[in-house]
Amino acid sequence: MDAIGFERHDHSSCIRAGLDAVEQSCAERGLQLTPVRRRVLELLLEGHRAMGAYEILDILREEGMGSQPPVAYRALDFLVSHGFAHKIERLNAFIACMHPGEDHTPAFLICRSCDAVAEAHADPARGFLGQAVRETGFVVEQAVVEAVGLCPRCAGTRA
Repeated sequence: MDAIGFERHDHSSCIRAGLDAVEQSCAERGLQLTPVRRRVLELLLEGHRAMGAYEILDILREEGMGSQPPVAYRALDFLVSHGFAHKIERLNAFIACMHPGEDHTPAFLICRSCDAVAEAHADPARGFLGQAVRETGFVVEQAVVEAVGLCPRCAGTRA
């Protein structure tokens, strides 16, 4: 299970790759990536951390892209509903999807110290959840896995 978000990497190419993937997906699906939606996606890609809607709105306001909460919420709703971003329920915040356009079940690894978030793949058909699904005949339509702990950097400072 590869987690994207904690490792060191060329962040500018990571942001560019994320934007390119979403732009391509929008073109293929006939979706409109407006300037506000694009900027919100860029903000989410910049830090590999979850951001609240009001934090995003504050930046949009400073940049002259809107000052009312619906501006941020509409952009976030678009990004989430099309699989370009995810909502982290525990933090009531949003993060860019690291696998846009792929059919996957994300698992979020949330650092309780620095709030960094890494996205990994989960397989709800395996383990105890998979066993419960098979035994009950339940049909999973959506699953969200959120694990809280310490990222490698924060865990290293506590050693």
